[in-house]
Amino acid sequence: MSDPPPLPGTPGFSDTAAAHFRDLQDRICTAFEALDPGHRFEHTTWSRPEEHRLKGTGHMRVMRGKVFEKVGVNVSHVWGVLSEAGMNQMPGAKDSDGRFTACGISLVSHMTNPFVPIVHMNLRYMTTSGGWFGGGADLTPTFPFADDTAEFHAALRGACDRYRPSAYDEYKAWCDKYFYLPHRQEPRGVGGIFFDDLNSGDSTRDWAFVTSVGEAFLDVYPKIVARRKDTAYTDADRDKLLLKRGRYVEFNLVYDRGTRFGFMTDANPEAYLMSMPPIVKW
Repeated sequence: MSDPPPLPGTPGFSDTAAAHFRDLQDRICTAFEALDPGHRFEHTTWSRPEEHRLKGTGHMRVMRGKVFEKVGVNVSHVWGVLSEAGMNQMPGAKDSDGRFTACGISLVSHMTNPFVPIVHMNLRYMTTSGGWFGGGADLTPTFPFADDTAEFHAALRGACDRYRPSAYDEYKAWCDKYFYLPHRQEPRGVGGIFFDDLNSGDSTRDWAFVTSVGEAFLDVYPKIVARRKDTAYTDADRDKLLLKRGRYVEFNLVYDRGTRFGFMTDANPEAYLMSMPPIVKW
């Protein structure tokens, strides 16, 4: 009889979490390929050189299709000792002498049709001297539709309500604050949920919530894509989409925690800059 997998928050759990994220990656890519017939994700695996101060690997998947102009679904699992700059920015890192583990899934989808919203989803598990979860999902439409927004938020609310009654309101407000461009004085999109440093003391329950957010995303976003992908659009509509992507780039390069973490950990730039759109205007 094999040993049970490590519990959330215990040594070795990052392997379990990374395996779950790879499975979710597989299922998301399958769902997206079904929406874009004839197009497939390209797979790239990267790993740290033997002599590198950091260890780990990543699984990049990128598709450039007709419906999905560019979509990336990446999973990474890295560990080692942070740089001094990294230690100053990650909770608990100084108490662990910079030792950390990090694994997660990150997704950004840029659509050809201006009436299909950009989407972002990220889930992660981190440890330094302690362990915590983070993540969320948010929608960035060029042309917002009330039913798309309502359906997206309802799916995320369901995951939050199963976790605790106040979670949705808290994490929605956090998302609205986080995905805001102060220099533009405007929100990036119509929101969703965002949470970080999640460690309630019941890590099994926290992990169940994290996984349910991934399942909620997988259930709802393909439905929105299917609803909007064949909508007729004009050149003017497309120009407006490219300008909206400019706002997306501004946020991700200036404010996004995941991008900053990639720089801090000397990660693969193709992975942490995956969120950049293929064509953009300002």
